[in-house]
Amino acid sequence: MHVTAKFVKLLLILTLVASASACGEFTRQGRSPVIMVVDSLEVDNGGVLLSDVVQRVTTPAPCSEANPCLVVFDDMAQVTLRLTLKDPGPPGVTVSPSDLNSVTVNRYRVEYRRTDGRGTQGVDVPYAFDSAATFTIPAGGTRGTGFEIVRHSAKLEAPLMALRSSGDFISTIATVTFYGRDQAGNDISASANIGVNFGNFADESN
Repeated sequence: MHVTAKFVKLLLILTLVASASACGEFTRQGRSPVIMVVDSLEVDNGGVLLSDVVQRVTTPAPCSEANPCLVVFDDMAQVTLRLTLKDPGPPGVTVSPSDLNSVTVNRYRVEYRRTDGRGTQGVDVPYAFDSAATFTIPAGGTRGTGFEIVRHSAKLEAPLMALRSSGDFISTIATVTFYGRDQAGNDISASANIGVNFGNFADESN
């Protein structure tokens, strides 16, 4: 194959453009003067979420004690986020963040992995998912919000659907990553982990 000087020059230009684009995105990711920190990631029943894959309810009608209805609920969690300045300033000088440092979170992602190392989505663990969430963390402050950590649909798919009758349990670690931007347009993110155990747990009414 005959390679012309013109072709080599074009290839070099394309390589430089791609490198500059990737470098620019990397720089933008770390350009914010603040760091978003997860202060806490919690669920109602403690430090580990017991995610019931199906529940039997006896009310309202036509559900009854004799003929309970099988229902699926999503699971919620609560996160508290705060911001901290990357550069605290020189010793003895108090540096305060400005309104430009406040961060607006616009989405989050949940990914699961089993504690035994297996992690094939739809086989070993539920599928990862992205969802929208919009809230602003004030500069120098904190913000807490609730969010969906296990979807209804996950309990109607493999591998969770099989847990209804198998009596087995799946122990996972869920990694939740929140994504947002400061008011200057710089991208910022923060992640945290929480244990999620899936199974057909005993209903309190039975």
